Amino acid sequence: MSKTPGTMSKRLVVLATLLVAVSLPWLASASTFDFSFVGPGASGTIELTYGATTDLKYSNAYEVTGISGTFSDSNHGLHIVNATITGLEAINHASPTSGNLAAPNDFSKFAVAAGLPTGHPPALTYDNLYWPGGSPVTATGYPFSGGFLDIYGLMFTLGGGEVVDLWSIGTHSGVGTGPIYGVAVATSDMAFDYHRSGFSITPEPGTFAMLGSGVIGLAGILRRKINL
Repeated sequence: MSKTPGTMSKRLVVLATLLVAVSLPWLASASTFDFSFVGPGASGTIELTYGATTDLKYSNAYEVTGISGTFSDSNHGLHIVNATITGLEAINHASPTSGNLAAPNDFSKFAVAAGLPTGHPPALTYDNLYWPGGSPVTATGYPFSGGFLDIYGLMFTLGGGEVVDLWSIGTHSGVGTGPIYGVAVATSDMAFDYHRSGFSITPEPGTFAMLGSGVIGLAGILRRKINL
């Protein structure tokens, strides 16, 4: 039985799209996101795992369920070199500052007794949420947004008992080319390092969206060429 030209062209388009998708490992693993970050004296390489569960307030914020990778920090006498990331700090659903109505449901705090900048509350905040489309404004009165982590960020643990907080301060006009990130290293007794900003992430998930658009565009081109 012979195949019609229309049937053959549709099958060729599907096959071509599948071949492109298979060649891009990030498409084959939709529940993970690999990235690296670097800034003043510190850096890391991380793989996040997330599922379908989202924050109860924000349906576009996925709860991070697992983490692996390494972290380094040489600031203030620290000698953390490619330390293995051992896990996520548990969410504790703390209360945000009075009047902050935009904080996610998973907003959490890690109390730190000393060492944070003057005027900083005695705690680091986090929510362990992943925003693949870029975070919205998540704090009343703070207008900047846009990172794949929000301003509260991600908190993970190291084998020496330290926690590392990684957050976004959003996209600021005239500073850098995308969302800027900050990092802190602490225990419950002391903050050993704190950089409000100065860190960059590679790649931003927005790159994936552009690549995805490229796959769709390629499929369209192939369809037009086949139908000519």
